[in-house]
Amino acid sequence: MNITIIGCGSVGEKRMRAIGDEHTLLYAVDSNIIKAERLCERRHEGTPARCWGEAVSSKAVDMVIIATPNDALPVIAEAALEQNKHVLVEKPAGRTPEDLKYVADALEKTDALLKVGFNHRFHPALQKAKEMVSSGCLGELMFVRGRYGHGGRKGYEKEWRFDVESSGGGELLDQGVHLIDLSRWMFGCEFEKVSGFTGTYFWDTDLEDNGFMQLLTGASQMAWLHVSATEWKNMFCFEIYGKHGKLQIDGLGGSYGTERLTYYKMLPGMGPPDTVIWEFPAEDASWRLELEYFTDCIEKGQPPEGNIYDAIKAMEIVHSIYGGRAI
Repeated sequence: MNITIIGCGSVGEKRMRAIGDEHTLLYAVDSNIIKAERLCERRHEGTPARCWGEAVSSKAVDMVIIATPNDALPVIAEAALEQNKHVLVEKPAGRTPEDLKYVADALEKTDALLKVGFNHRFHPALQKAKEMVSSGCLGELMFVRGRYGHGGRKGYEKEWRFDVESSGGGELLDQGVHLIDLSRWMFGCEFEKVSGFTGTYFWDTDLEDNGFMQLLTGASQMAWLHVSATEWKNMFCFEIYGKHGKLQIDGLGGSYGTERLTYYKMLPGMGPPDTVIWEFPAEDASWRLELEYFTDCIEKGQPPEGNIYDAIKAMEIVHSIYGGRAI
């Protein structure tokens, strides 16, 4: 498959490394041409470019991977779909629910497929947790609790993620959509009641550096979620509570610590549970596994999970908590 990558920052680099030998990088595009040139050099192939028009419209291109700031994501995704290109667009795929609905409308008019970059679904601990939830070993799910945070870096408040025109929102939109998506995925149903709070505690910005969510399903199952840009030590923890046991996922590899899944199995007499721990110390393969899954969907003509409709649901929850804040 011939691929174009648009946006050659840190996420674009990760997407490039996920491209296997069976695929070809035709174009790398970034407004900073040095980043595009560097990405092509590391891949040992591809044409660097500043403007994405030709890299999207070229008849030789099969897939467009979009890893730009949020304001450009839906614009480029819509243009690529209009050229009948398959699209892998980074989360959150836009800044507002309306942005995403334009993309969904474009998708309905083409034979191409689109996937949103919810790579967390492809971490091995979360994949195994989903299998165990589906097997019924936890019994009926009661609630999930998720925490996800980092500490930023010097000058972080001046980067595009804290510019409302570029990002559309702060930490709730940035990392929050991952926890929302994982919660919807585990419960297998929608949230009917949404409440939350956003606060700016440390960074000198008009956007939130912390977001808190309470999401309730029709069966009163709760997702209690917190995302933070003031965590200081990067962390990820996602807990799934059922009537027969609990699963806890810690870490995502790298600076987030070794990825680990712990299963606490309730015993007939209750008391301390049987505990089984799986560790996944290998390098983060979620980016590669997500691309492999998407290319398999393309070969089979099968719409992927983690798609634009999942992104719309996550975005609607974020904007419900924002209270319709204008951009």
